[in-house]
Amino acid sequence: MAGRQAVFKSVLIVLLLAVIYLLFIMIQAADRLHRSNMRLLAALEKSSAGATPVALKLPKPETSIPAANAEYFDPQARIGGKLSSALSADAPGFNPLTVNEATASVIFSLCSATLAERDLQKPEAFKPLLAESWEISEDHLSYKIKLRRNAMWQPYRCPDSGKMVPAREITADDFVFMVEAMNDPEVDCASRRSYYQDLESIRAVGKYELHVKWKRAYYGSLDSTLSLFPLPREYYCPDGKFDGKRFNQDHKRNRTIISCGPYLFAGWDKDRMIRLERNPGYFGVALGIAPALKVREFEIIKHPNTQLQALLGSKIDMMNLSAEQWVRRAGEKRFKDGSLSRIRYSGRGYSYIGYNIRKDCFKDARTRRALTMLIDRERILKEVMHDCGTIANGPFAPGSVYADPALKPYSRNVSMAKQLLREAGWQDSDGDGILERDGKPFRFTMLQISGSATQARILPMIKEFFAAAGIDMRLQTVEWSVYIDRLNQRRFDACNLGWTGSIDPDPYQIFHSSQIASGDNFVGYRNEEVDRLITELRGEFDLNKRISICRAIEKHLYDDQPYTFMFYPDVLAALDSKYRNVRLFPLGLETRTFWLP
Repeated sequence: MAGRQAVFKSVLIVLLLAVIYLLFIMIQAADRLHRSNMRLLAALEKSSAGATPVALKLPKPETSIPAANAEYFDPQARIGGKLSSALSADAPGFNPLTVNEATASVIFSLCSATLAERDLQKPEAFKPLLAESWEISEDHLSYKIKLRRNAMWQPYRCPDSGKMVPAREITADDFVFMVEAMNDPEVDCASRRSYYQDLESIRAVGKYELHVKWKRAYYGSLDSTLSLFPLPREYYCPDGKFDGKRFNQDHKRNRTIISCGPYLFAGWDKDRMIRLERNPGYFGVALGIAPALKVREFEIIKHPNTQLQALLGSKIDMMNLSAEQWVRRAGEKRFKDGSLSRIRYSGRGYSYIGYNIRKDCFKDARTRRALTMLIDRERILKEVMHDCGTIANGPFAPGSVYADPALKPYSRNVSMAKQLLREAGWQDSDGDGILERDGKPFRFTMLQISGSATQARILPMIKEFFAAAGIDMRLQTVEWSVYIDRLNQRRFDACNLGWTGSIDPDPYQIFHSSQIASGDNFVGYRNEEVDRLITELRGEFDLNKRISICRAIEKHLYDDQPYTFMFYPDVLAALDSKYRNVRLFPLGLETRTFWLP
């Protein structure tokens, strides 16, 4: 009996020693992995004056090939410092294909790179970025693009396994994958896909060459081709297969960005802050186009006055001012003593009131023209916007060669508006002060963005303008995420939003009838002649003919008024004066060139 117990104890001791040994081996392995990861992460942190970290052993990009806009970066800039900006709304996510929203676009642009980039001073010209050169066929159908070598993806931690994925070179396949994902019918990116509907094929020829072919000549094919950006296939296809629905809904992956651009996505505290950190592995470091500022922070501050208090208290460094703030707060100490600079320039974007034409009350163009005539835009511009902008006449900016100078904005004309409403069948038959047609009162709801001080002033004024003609407009305030969801689902009556203008106008995405179901034509505008003109415009390369077509499109929109085109607001910015190399380019400020002494 005692012998058996001794044997049993000996076996237990052996097993215990074996377990301890296995644990020791596992701990050692985990420690080696941890130390390896930490060395990798430390290498990213230890960028000395912008040099590529030695620990990563990244190959240097070819420096003999110039990079876009290098001449606007200060070679004497000091590496370091932070720029903190204010954002009025958080991003819904950072999937670059499915999220068509301003905040997400700004963040992604700082973490990614395209084949080429417009020259900051001469934006009609493209300069190389991830591409080193390109050839275009005479018929504008074929592009042969040679990629810059030794541009790298950042190392990252796999969201599923937690393992570190090392840095690797960006190749032609990364661009092919981006287009394949975009063209997958299950991927929710109809608005982006509309720009590539005439793309016939994209093909990788080895690692460093792309061949892009278009089905028909398209004026925007140059922009659409050179603005292509890569996506890492292995990140979005962990099992080797692409799933469009999973791509849309993969919250772990869509909460971050795998960077190949100037900044790394360093963190997102939802509804509070987004943080980016300078990417020491960015190919632009060796080319003189890397930002000097090491940190970019975007504070989510929904109320404009709270933003301003943060600016005046030095908690943020930059924000866009409202017209009210521009005029009323110019006497603040930090503006007067010069520690804050005010910057004003003409904006390329326009604001508008959009009418859901599916609704019975908005189906008739005479009704929509009447609504525009009831709005006193001159008064709003003066009282609310303090003349910081221009009344809009259509989607082409005043002064642009594409805008027809013969067309003048509708002025407020209540009597003419009432006549148009009568012609459209509206009348107050029961004497209650509200117009009716077919027994239905002219009553609708305007969506209002929560926290928007400008809308809080403008929309009640518009409500009064409409009430003077017997139209009952009600206001519904919702959060930005709800607002976007309502638009995407077409569950709204009217909205007040804006679009950013384009250097080379292409109204297809917004006004072509093919974009009604899932594109950005969420108001449901349909005009066969406008469809024909937009299609013709997309295939026309002669500038004078393009101008003529644009003006014909503008005249139809002027008559149909699917929108009440409101204003081209001036951009009113405030910036801490401590920053250097702050320059105003034709397209606005470029924060990547800023640095701190």
